[in-house]
Amino acid sequence: MPSPLSQLPAVHVLADAAGDGSPRWALVEAARRLIAERRAALLAGTATDAAIEGTAVARLAAELARPALRRVINATGVVLHTNLGRAPLAAAARAAIDEIAGGYSNLEYDLVKGERGSRHDHLRALLRELTGAEDAIVVNNNAAATVLGLAALATDQEIIVSRGELIEIGGSFRLPEILRLSRGILVEVGTTNKTHPRDYTAAITGKTGLLLKVHRSNFAIVGFTSEVAPEELVALGKQKGIATMIDLGSGALVDRPTQRAWGLPDEPTVAETVASGADLVTFSGDKLLGGPQAGIAVGTKAAIERARTHPLMRAFRPDKLTLAALHATLALYKERRLAEIPTLAMLGKTGEELRAAAGRLAAAIGDVPGLVVALAQVTSAVGGGAMPTSELQSWAVALSGPGADAMDRHLRERGIVGRIADARMLLDVRTLRAEDEAVIVDAVRGMRPG
Repeated sequence: MPSPLSQLPAVHVLADAAGDGSPRWALVEAARRLIAERRAALLAGTATDAAIEGTAVARLAAELARPALRRVINATGVVLHTNLGRAPLAAAARAAIDEIAGGYSNLEYDLVKGERGSRHDHLRALLRELTGAEDAIVVNNNAAATVLGLAALATDQEIIVSRGELIEIGGSFRLPEILRLSRGILVEVGTTNKTHPRDYTAAITGKTGLLLKVHRSNFAIVGFTSEVAPEELVALGKQKGIATMIDLGSGALVDRPTQRAWGLPDEPTVAETVASGADLVTFSGDKLLGGPQAGIAVGTKAAIERARTHPLMRAFRPDKLTLAALHATLALYKERRLAEIPTLAMLGKTGEELRAAAGRLAAAIGDVPGLVVALAQVTSAVGGGAMPTSELQSWAVALSGPGADAMDRHLRERGIVGRIADARMLLDVRTLRAEDEAVIVDAVRGMRPG
């Protein structure tokens, strides 16, 4: 009898049998892997048949050809989910990216003068108008904006900051380490829960280069607390001839009345922080602002110019697609078209709207054998290190039946990310788009108990 090994198909024959649904390289690689697996199984005695189905090759080839970065459906209820890419972009921002990405642009060319221009000029006027600042620059994220600001204003000088503001952001990125990277000398004042103006005053020396205040955007200190307001810190800085910098983190452009109308705790806005007189204010583009990943620094002409001309700017400068998307997003703020910014639209959804959306999704799913589909009142989160104490009342479709872990795995394999609570799979509708419904319905109806 001939050995089963001799019956293994050739790579090109197996790849041809799989069809042309995937790129040729993926079909060939899939065929090689499956042949190697079957050969190993035959040698180990765990298989006796050398035949391999072309459909198996097609499935594996499709997996290999799928981009590592893919679109997913956020059913967690966390609006600014860092692991899922934070703020989804507005239609205007996506259109702006497409317009600029498809050809050349005047990124660093002055069309009026016919000479080299600066990428830092494109958003300056719009940011000045929206924030009230004298000048502005954009970099690739807020950590970069913070590093650049510290380096530009206080290299080899002492930087005074409250102990209650020595934050750590995602990825174990800590403020003291940022200061060291910026070649600043950290001087801690006050205590974890209380810092007074006198603490800053007592710490000022001839080597002090900067008074730094950091908004605690990803945690809260409550109870017996006290901190120095931006206006107080700026006044002290002006009195002593020392620059001041405020890192806002999230960077809300939405005014306080709108925040309260959405049931959110008051978040300091960029405009009111700039109005405090700080030399430099930094914040993110992809958090509460609802735009692309970016770091934005606004402030006095002198401070911004020092940051703009610092050697680190070359490493931190934004690309053309970031500038295009951010400009389009900021234009929506200028035109008061806030409902078109997905982040703001999600945060602004009412309880009635959310309950109705959950009801529609549950009805579309209908009856599934072995599965209990119900509505559940849940709590959403802003996320992204923003408004840590906020609790947004929301509604979800709750799935019970074949085991929460199994349902979670089934949905994730189809690009749907929800959350498990009380042994149920929850699909929070706050973060769902209209086009997500059909995908979710198809995935849930494909579940089987067991």
